[in-house]
Amino acid sequence: MAKVQTVLYLEVPAGKAQPTPPLGPMLWAHGVNIGQFIKEFNDKTMDYMKKFQGVDVKIKAKLTIYVDRTFQLEIGTPITSGLIKWKIHQQTGSGEPNKKKIGKLTKADLEEIYEIKKDDLNAHTPEQGMKIIAGCARNMGVECEL
Repeated sequence: MAKVQTVLYLEVPAGKAQPTPPLGPMLWAHGVNIGQFIKEFNDKTMDYMKKFQGVDVKIKAKLTIYVDRTFQLEIGTPITSGLIKWKIHQQTGSGEPNKKKIGKLTKADLEEIYEIKKDDLNAHTPEQGMKIIAGCARNMGVECEL
């Protein structure tokens, strides 16, 4: 096994990795084969892209780059704010979350997001996890029913 050169933590839209800035130049600077990375990432996240029906939900990824210019890609879970935007059918959060509300999440929506995110959340019970997600939603200007 080759020696690790660096580890990058990325957030890229599911199934939509492209060699454009900022991703392309960053990978090129570390000597990564950009075409190979894009193909591998898009193949691994295609199911997420189909599930989210065209909404750009960013996926966490850990890219370990070795000194011989090979790499290992680990796909994580989607980011919470992206999942919230997917459920309320919006592209952005509210610019004034305390004044301007942009949508509402039901308890079923919170449960569905929790099921996707449960391994990443620092919660002991589903109720605690849904409260964490609801807090993120409120910061985006989304009302929640718990």
